[in-house]
Amino acid sequence: MEFITLNTGAKMPQEGFGVFQIPDAAQCEQVVYDAIKTGYRLLDTATAYANEEAVGKGVARAIADGLTTREELFITTKVWVNDMGSEEAAYEAVKASLGRLAMNYADLILLHQPMKDYFAAYRGITKAYREGLAKAIGVANFYPAILANLCETVEVIPAVNQVELHPFFVQESALENMKAYGVIPQAWGPLAEGKHGIFTDPDLVEIGAKYGKSAAQVALRWNVQRGVSIIPKSVHVERMQQNIDIWDFTLTEEEMAKIAAKDLGHSEIVNHDDPAFVKFVLNLH
Repeated sequence: MEFITLNTGAKMPQEGFGVFQIPDAAQCEQVVYDAIKTGYRLLDTATAYANEEAVGKGVARAIADGLTTREELFITTKVWVNDMGSEEAAYEAVKASLGRLAMNYADLILLHQPMKDYFAAYRGITKAYREGLAKAIGVANFYPAILANLCETVEVIPAVNQVELHPFFVQESALENMKAYGVIPQAWGPLAEGKHGIFTDPDLVEIGAKYGKSAAQVALRWNVQRGVSIIPKSVHVERMQQNIDIWDFTLTEEEMAKIAAKDLGHSEIVNHDDPAFVKFVLNLH
């Protein structure tokens, strides 16, 4: 595993494990335990995923069984839009998340969406950071202009911005903007949530054959070579093992360019610029 140094000086594993869409508590607890056993040390959850408690239990089991220590783990969770109406609401949301995780601190707290009063909410997670409840803070889905506005305004620059990044949505200008502010890009949906035939894409398959890797492994490797942190998710141990087995080969510049050429220039998973999407999120409870 390789690590990325955050603007706090902390080391974050470049590859982690996401638990989005694993709402069943027993399954999520087991999946987290299996992920840690497989070698993952970065675990990414969120209030909105409704599985923080299960993640905490999976972690506690793994620690009790001697698979890891809390210090070796990097735990990320996120404040949902419902709790982004004020500084105090966001701060209390962090404490509530830690209660569900049964942890004294999180390694990274993110604002999940650039909605409601995200400046007030950011002050709330900044307070949590200064009190040691979070080792680092950041944002998710903050696209270039919004991220620039935030970074030019706040006292603590976000350590991470988690956005959609995969071969069909490359977002090179967004990466350049993050780099300018010292913000680490982290990819949600690094396998495009299975869309675009990514697992059987002829180019990815052909490149993979050269290295004895799958199309998915090539797609993941492409992102990490761009300096992106990735958090693929699977409930299957075999797939977990494959997803983490990307550190023993290097793509050529030509291969990197060929993969990047697949860029559609827009997301086909979610359009954050659509007012209807904003209204939908704001009305979720």
